[in-house]
Amino acid sequence: MTNPQQTYDLVLLLDTSVEETLRTKILSETSEAISANGELLRHDAWGERALTYPIDHKTSAEYHLLQFLPSTRQLLSDLNRTLQITDGVVRFRIVKLKPGTPPAPDMSGAQESGGHSEPEPVLSEHA
Repeated sequence: MTNPQQTYDLVLLLDTSVEETLRTKILSETSEAISANGELLRHDAWGERALTYPIDHKTSAEYHLLQFLPSTRQLLSDLNRTLQITDGVVRFRIVKLKPGTPPAPDMSGAQESGGHSEPEPVLSEHA
């Protein structure tokens, strides 16, 4: 019996002080590495957002979420090694998702100030 393929999230924080061409190159090379050794399921560009705390004197970063299915465990170690030494990457985190995890929310339209939109009211009828 084989295990189902595990989905992984890669949250990537890019330095906003470097040129946009370098940030685009980092994203392109990361996506290509994932596609070559797995399947890229989605890429959400969340835009520039304030960091919770300063990292290397930076107060904001460009956030990206990449969800993927790796075909080998080697992809995970390759991504980890490459992103650790890549100039322009502020932080990154690779997380294995539990089966049944709901899809990531669409953060592209969220307000930068609070990051949360008002929830829609739930209507219920009482007898």
